[in-house]
Amino acid sequence: MIVVGDLVTDVLVTHDRPIAFGSDTAAAITVSGGGQAANTAAWLVRAGRPVTLVAAVGDDVAGQERVAELAAAGVRCAVRAHPGAVTGSVVVLAGPAERTMITDRGASALLDPADVVAAIAASQAQHLHLSGYPLLHEGSRRAGLAALSAAAEHGLTTSVDAASAAPLRSVGAEAFLAWVRGADLLLANADEAEVLAGPGLAAEQAARLTGHVANAVVKRGAAGAVWREMSGKSWSVPGASVPVEDTTGAGDAFAAGLLAAWCGGAGPVEALTAGAALGAEAITRIGGRPSPG
Repeated sequence: MIVVGDLVTDVLVTHDRPIAFGSDTAAAITVSGGGQAANTAAWLVRAGRPVTLVAAVGDDVAGQERVAELAAAGVRCAVRAHPGAVTGSVVVLAGPAERTMITDRGASALLDPADVVAAIAASQAQHLHLSGYPLLHEGSRRAGLAALSAAAEHGLTTSVDAASAAPLRSVGAEAFLAWVRGADLLLANADEAEVLAGPGLAAEQAARLTGHVANAVVKRGAAGAVWREMSGKSWSVPGASVPVEDTTGAGDAFAAGLLAAWCGGAGPVEALTAGAALGAEAITRIGGRPSPG
C-alpha cells in the first residue's frame, strides 16, 4: 500500500482542565512524530500491511528524526528532504472535551507531484491512501491530485481521508468533492461529513457522499461508524467502549485498521470492526502512533 501526505513533528499538550488564557495551565507535554499520513502508515504496519509513505520534510534534524522513527517502525519511506525548508510541526492541545491543532505545515507544503508519481509507478502496491491535507493546501494540491491520477493510471484502488473540518470549509465542499470524485472510498468524521454533506444523520451524509465516490464511511467516535455503497447498501458498527487517554491519531488508526482489512478482501462490516478496534487501541495511549515493538 502507498500512503501520501504529511510527516511532521507533534508537540502534544495534554491538559485535564480548561486552558487559562493569558496565564498558566498545567499540562503534560510530549514531542513525537505525527502527520495524518505518517500516523496511518505506522498503524498499517501495526495491522500487518507493508506500506510506503510518500511525504516531504526539511533538511533539518527534525526531518531526519521523523524519517528514522518511521523506518524503525517498519514503514518504507519515500520522503524527500527539501534543502532550506523546515519540517512541519503541529501543536496539539488535547483536553478532556476537545482537541485543537495549531499547524505549521513547513516542508509538507512542498510535496512534489513528480515524487508522488514516481513512487506510485515504481511500487507493486495495489492501493493508494491519500490524506486530504495535501489537497486542502495550495502548495501541495498538485501533488495530491497527481497521486489520484497516477493511481488511476496504474490501476490502484484509492481511498481519501477528508482530514480536517476547518480547511475543508476554507476550500469548500464542492471543490474538495470534485478533486476526489471517483475515488473508491472517502472517510470523514462527523465534523468533516457535515462540511461535505450537510447536517443530518451519519447514514444520510454517507448516502450524499456516494454521489461523488463509490463508498463513503462516516466516523462517529464512540457512537461507531457507517459505511455506504453507491449501490445504496449500508452497514454500521458500534464504537468500542475503552478508557480514553488521548484521541490523537485515533482516526488515523481507524483508517489503517479498516484499509488493512478491506484491501485484504474483508467486507464492510469486518472492515469497520477492524477500524474500530485499532482506533480503540489508539485512544488508550498518549500520542498518534502505535507503541514501539
